[in-house]
Order: sequence, then structure tokens, then C-alpha cells
Amino acid sequence: MSLKNEIPILTIDGPSGVGKGTIAKIIAQKTKWNLLDSGAIYRIFAFLIDSNNINIKDLPALEKIAKNINIKFVAKKNSDLVDIYLDNNDISSAIRNEKIGILASKIAVIPEIRKYLLIIQKNFIKEPGLVADGRDMGTTVFPNAKFKIFLTATETIRANRRLKQLQKQNIKSIISDVLKGIKERDERDYSRKHSPLKQAQDALIVDTTDLTINEVVAKVMKIIEF
Repeated sequence: MSLKNEIPILTIDGPSGVGKGTIAKIIAQKTKWNLLDSGAIYRIFAFLIDSNNINIKDLPALEKIAKNINIKFVAKKNSDLVDIYLDNNDISSAIRNEKIGILASKIAVIPEIRKYLLIIQKNFIKEPGLVADGRDMGTTVFPNAKFKIFLTATETIRANRRLKQLQKQNIKSIISDVLKGIKERDERDYSRKHSPLKQAQDALIVDTTDLTINEVVAKVMKIIEF
């Protein structure tokens, strides 16, 4: 058995707005485990595509980008956000707008891109453990993870949470647009042919609709026996 197979992994999957990122960050801080925000990886990829005006059908160009990505996640103190570094440059704000989010969701259905980024995600497995949040962490990326959580919440609650997050980042938006975006993203994520969003058979479902962040964290910490 390799060392990587012995490292504990917690996967936190679910649709947009259920609190995956916030919960993953807090759990990583409490356990001192490494953090992987898989959604941010797709956003970073989308950001590079957008910044360099690359056609998403230009697979050689996309593969070149994937092979040269250097990403680091740093838990931000006194915030539910994570600082995201690309080649040591902080691009946290640049990738958190709706345009990049929508593009990230679109490229996530492209099998070749998922293959490129799968390798990057697996490289985050390091001691003493890994907290990985996304949409297919427990089903595709880390199917043998020891701990798996699937978070859910109503569309309205998720849209309101997302709107508040955008407002904190001084990004102007309205609830109807955010709700529409969430519904469209759900449709793409659940229906895509490759690695669709779904609950792993051995994952525990946690409905966050009526739970506080601390209540969700407590549930997860109990599951991983911390």
C-alpha cells in the first residue's frame, strides 16, 4: 500500500451554494489537513481561457495550460473565503465573478479538460490528510476516500447565500439572476455525461437549509472522529 493510500481524505460534494467551500475551509483549519477547492481549479482554468482568449475547443492549447498550472490554496483568517494563488499571484477576486463561474461550469463538461485537471487534483493528497470539496470528489476523483459528505439545500437558500457572498466581494448582482444561474448550473452539473454531480453511495447526506455553519461543521467533525 502506498503512502498516499494511507492518507485520510474527506470529500465534500454538492451543488452550488450549499456551503461546501466554507465548511471545507473550517474543517481543514480544525484538522490541519490540506485543502482542495476543486471548483476553484475549474474557475482558474476558466480564468486562463478567458484571459488568453482561448477557444474551449482548442484542446492542445487547453492541455498546455493544464500542464503548467501552479495552484496553491491558503485558508484566509477571519473569513469564510480561501486565498487562491496562481503562480504565486493572488487571483482570488478575479475568479469569483459570475462570468468565470458560468464558463467554469461549461468547460467542466468537456472530458479532455476533466482528464487534465484530474491529475492536478490528485496531487493534493498530502499528509496529514486532505479535505476536498467539489461535485465529483467522492464519486470520481477520490472514490476510495475514507470520509464522504454530500451537502444539499433548497434553491432559494442557495441563491441567497451566493448573493450575500457576491455582495461581500462588492460584486453587483440581483437575486433573480443568481437564482437563474444556479438552476442552469445545476442542470449542467446533474446531466453532464462525464462525472455528473451525484451523491456517492457511501456518502452521508447533510441538508444545510436550516443549519448554521457551526452546526454543519459539528456534524462533519463528529463523522471524521475529531
